[in-house]
Amino acid sequence: YVDQVELEQHDGVSAGKYTIGLGQSKMAFCDDREDISSVCMTAVQGFMEKFSVSYSDIGRLEVGTETIIDKSKSTKTVLMKLFEESGNFSVEGIDTTNACYGGTSALFNACQWMDSAAWDGRLALVVAGDIAVYASGNARPSGGCGVTCILVGPNAPLALEFPLRGTFMEHIYDFYKPNLSSEFPTVDGPLSVTSYVRAVDHAYTAYLDKLEKFGGVSQASLKDIDYIVFHSPYTKQVVKGLARIAYNDFLRAPESETFAEVQQFKEVTREESYGNKVLEKAFVGLSKSDFAAKTEPSLLAARNIGNMYTGSVFFGLASLLTEVPFEKLEGKRVAMFSYGSGCAASLYSFRVRADTSDIAATIRLNERLDMRTKVSPVEFERAMELREKTHNAQEYEPTGNVDELFPGTYYLQKIDSMWRRAYGRTPLN
Repeated sequence: YVDQVELEQHDGVSAGKYTIGLGQSKMAFCDDREDISSVCMTAVQGFMEKFSVSYSDIGRLEVGTETIIDKSKSTKTVLMKLFEESGNFSVEGIDTTNACYGGTSALFNACQWMDSAAWDGRLALVVAGDIAVYASGNARPSGGCGVTCILVGPNAPLALEFPLRGTFMEHIYDFYKPNLSSEFPTVDGPLSVTSYVRAVDHAYTAYLDKLEKFGGVSQASLKDIDYIVFHSPYTKQVVKGLARIAYNDFLRAPESETFAEVQQFKEVTREESYGNKVLEKAFVGLSKSDFAAKTEPSLLAARNIGNMYTGSVFFGLASLLTEVPFEKLEGKRVAMFSYGSGCAASLYSFRVRADTSDIAATIRLNERLDMRTKVSPVEFERAMELREKTHNAQEYEPTGNVDELFPGTYYLQKIDSMWRRAYGRTPLN
């Protein structure tokens, strides 16, 4: 990883631009030795070993990613290499792609398969993650890299609350990847920020409407949600996301005593509110205590890894399970806001109905974050230049040092003349 304070100094920007302005501390990255297939194989194999899950028990494997190295062959098919020893090749599901939303769609697909007549009694595995890289410039510090695995099955400790789900989708060019010869996206930063909060507005209000209709809740609001996890492109955006939740509660009940200090915004229309910095600051302040209690514990990974695109919101859930003991989570409702540019967004929720302590102990998130190797900004820039130079290469052997990888890490060995990729794995010991 690279330290964001050191990156500020290296880039010659003002102190705090990345650490305060974006709310980031560290940023994970990988060199040419790892691609989306290798990092997914590392995550899946590690997950199966740590949680003692048999490949023969998996009936559906869904992958959510926007990191594309092949326009036809899915990452899921590469992961089937891990199933060979088990002899299980009857595994449904493929990749789902729409910016950072693909992992959420993959989870919905898996859950709906299990909730349907098509379910054959086996478990589903959802894999969500990306390698987030940007061209040199203002956006580069908001990169990251991470992959999550979610096991879906009956009697789970986290129970998805059907049909409590609010979804919002529209056509917008805020972040997209039209240049297939490059890893880098095309980004309209201000538009993407507005699109994110617009999606919060619509998905949250749709969720509250369902909570009232199907959950028997009267005048639903944030008070009916115990914890709320957001997709985090950078953690400062999450602060604004929760402020937007408070603003929507204000619109639904403007006369509530809770909003006595923000009555001056009653005449501001929703459309006028976008980009209104005075309004935004007021609701960030108003929601400060709710943020600390309901959202801050979910930002451990985001602050120390960066943006993981499809995996971001699930790393938020892992952070919450790490930072909050089960005694405080038991029976609580955990809402998840997922956003993917372009755009696709949903807000849905879980109930914590069984002990999550073993999950947190097995993930070991804090310990694994501390085990990482810190490199200088100069080394980080070299790795980014190497990735850019070798993207879509053929007849290529990566130059990254395999000895620096963690035990059990899958890595790219070579790409042949037909762009076929071969992978190896570092020894477990």
